[in-house]
Amino acid sequence: MTAFLAENWGSILVLAAVAAGAAAVVRSMVRRRKAGEFGCGCGCSNCPSKGTCHRDR
Repeated sequence: MTAFLAENWGSILVLAAVAAGAAAVVRSMVRRRKAGEFGCGCGCSNCPSKGTCHRDR
């Protein structure tokens, strides 16, 4: 097991960085969704596509 880690530490490090970045993006999306922000985050008052995102509003 130690030999595997020694041979592949660079790949493991890159994989960990990519996974951390993906987790940060997902966490940000979840927080925005819980805060009531949808879509691009610019607000829906003047958006020409607001009927597509919020059909019930």
